[in-house]
Amino acid sequence: MVFWHSRFVLMRFSHPFGKLAVLASMHRDAEMLGRVLERLNVVIARGSSTRGGTAGMRELLRRVRAGYDLAITPDGPKGPRRRIKAGVLTAARITGKPMIAIGFGASRGHRIDSWDRTLVPYPFSRGVFVYSEPMFVPADADEAQLERLREELERTLDCVTDEADRAVGFPVEDARTALETP
Repeated sequence: MVFWHSRFVLMRFSHPFGKLAVLASMHRDAEMLGRVLERLNVVIARGSSTRGGTAGMRELLRRVRAGYDLAITPDGPKGPRRRIKAGVLTAARITGKPMIAIGFGASRGHRIDSWDRTLVPYPFSRGVFVYSEPMFVPADADEAQLERLREELERTLDCVTDEADRAVGFPVEDARTALETP
């Protein structure tokens, strides 16, 4: 599962069956989220692109071997917003598992004034998940191929997220600002 950090709030429900492991940052804010996810039978691997990433990735790979599916926010934990980092492609290449981009939209909600503009749905609003076709990363992918796949996954993730918003009539997020452009 691959989804933008801004849509993490209800993503557990996009994969309600089976074993699921997520990568959560070492930051104290992620501690509270981790406790909630553990109550939803999600295993937490601690680490991120900024701290403890190697250990977190090793834990995720152990979980895949034990039959877990993975959930990764490729723009977390601090952004830039809606820009994919290499970790998700590395995990897909090493495991041979497909990446499925998932978008979530809610008919009513609030975007928090944070780096990622997290969407918090209001109670009793209507929600929808939109799923992409599976995308695979070849084990022998070179840097150019990885970059093409990264760009394709980024576009796909934007499309499923925007499609979810449109499906429930929620305003589509603004385009990335100039500061967020690579």
